[in-house]
Amino acid sequence: MKPIIFLFFLILPLFLTAQTIPAGFPILEEYLRRTQLRAIEDINSSFSLRPISSPDTTLYGLTQEFEVPVRGLEVGLLPSFATVRLLTKRPYGWGDYGMIPNPGLQTLISGGVQLKYKFLNLTLRPELVLAQNKGFETNLNQFSGSEIRNKFLIWNYGDFPERFADNGYAKLWWGQSKLTAQYGAFEMGVSTQNIWWGPGQFNALTFSNNAQGFPHFTLNTTKPAKTFIGNFETQLIIGRLENSGLDPSQYPELNDIYFIPFSGDWRYLNALTFTYNPKWVPGLFLGMNRTFQQYSESMGTGFLAYFPVFEPFTKSNYGFDRDAEGQSQQISIFGRWVFPKVKNEIYFEYGRRDHSINWREFVLNPEHARAYILGFTQLFEVPQINKTIQVRGEITHQQESVNRYIRYGGISGGLGGGLSWHSHTPSRGFVQNGQPLGVGIGVGSNVQAVEISLVDKLDKMGVLIERLANNQDFYNKAQLKNTERQPWVDLSLGFLFDKQFDQLLLSSKLQLIHARNYQWQVAPESTPDFPVGENLTSIMGQVSVIYFWKGKEGR
Repeated sequence: MKPIIFLFFLILPLFLTAQTIPAGFPILEEYLRRTQLRAIEDINSSFSLRPISSPDTTLYGLTQEFEVPVRGLEVGLLPSFATVRLLTKRPYGWGDYGMIPNPGLQTLISGGVQLKYKFLNLTLRPELVLAQNKGFETNLNQFSGSEIRNKFLIWNYGDFPERFADNGYAKLWWGQSKLTAQYGAFEMGVSTQNIWWGPGQFNALTFSNNAQGFPHFTLNTTKPAKTFIGNFETQLIIGRLENSGLDPSQYPELNDIYFIPFSGDWRYLNALTFTYNPKWVPGLFLGMNRTFQQYSESMGTGFLAYFPVFEPFTKSNYGFDRDAEGQSQQISIFGRWVFPKVKNEIYFEYGRRDHSINWREFVLNPEHARAYILGFTQLFEVPQINKTIQVRGEITHQQESVNRYIRYGGISGGLGGGLSWHSHTPSRGFVQNGQPLGVGIGVGSNVQAVEISLVDKLDKMGVLIERLANNQDFYNKAQLKNTERQPWVDLSLGFLFDKQFDQLLLSSKLQLIHARNYQWQVAPESTPDFPVGENLTSIMGQVSVIYFWKGKEGR
């Protein structure tokens, strides 16, 4: 009888006063960020360590007190969340909690419960992904042998399969779940939830919600820790990453010739982030991210083997043998500056996937193995209609710099570049189950995005313009510019509509994607003197629904 009583109280629609919003969650995270710019609430978060807790409890419905069998136990239903996406002809899109980049119909469903007892917190929020997982055209078999080898070079030093199953795809996962103990501004425990490091809104160089979350131990702040010199946010994690184990190409005959199979081993991950908000500059946030990963079979022993994030930053200090042992690293620095008086924010993130030999080499060659993000948000109040115009934009650049011609032998050496961001040797990419943990736009790709919207609280109506230059590193490495094959660039226009219906939130997007020179294909009428590429136009429609359970007395 007692288990039945406990289960009854477990599903009571009580909302805890401290709600955590999953990293990259639709509508709500953007709303809180906008609220910070308008200085409506005292939100001092850097938005560089997510998930974050919302001080605005009105977002979640009524906070209702119930008598429960255990004094001090708080129980609540978390918002139910579902996303349905229909994508025609080819893959497009990122930042979707493990939904796979394939055309067809796809659904993500999530929901759960949250319990809090004294300093213990338990969140159970599993996720289910169902995908039609259609194939799509690439015509890779029409490339030359050297071009195919360069394509597989990236696949052999990464894990980015074109398809995730031969037919339909289904995956049930723990999702945004965790079990932690909390004391003040700090918590410690185990989790499978997505984390987002860095100030980016559309992408992040280290961690984002692009891939499925991974199991990890965490020691982190749940809110800015206040000191006499300012506020600090930090997180230290130890995690387990898995490869997909899938062949990358849709052409089995090419996989048999060029692909190096995975070992089946899992990868040990150690990562650290740190953000500082100076007391004397309230809106300024500066920080750093650092990650190390290594296959478990090649790990050493000792403190630094398990916590390499505390090692020196140059290879001349910690040794070149770490590369030979398969240890790969990424590091990034970032900054965000919020100006509430003018309702504006600007931010950047600059990262490297390969440490410098020494500080002299870093000063002389800072662009080696780098990627960066630049972004802004500007709000314009429109008193006549009591609404706000939101303009935000972001640039994500992963393509290798031009120093590749000198560093890697240039065209005469037949290379034209090294590896790409999120690809590593021999740890096979900064990925989880075949998807990048940070930037999801594609290996070696660059994107520029601008959104102009009319917003009112949680409601939004606007347009999104994106320009995506696909796989630029492969284009240069394979020397396609010396052929009739032109750069593959996607130009897209999206129509956005978000609306609140009492405790139901609707977020939708209809996006038209025009691919110029899709997959670098050449049109039949193309000639060496007048190259012409094949274009492809596709459509993506996506609807997300969030339902907030509320207490007996209503809102």
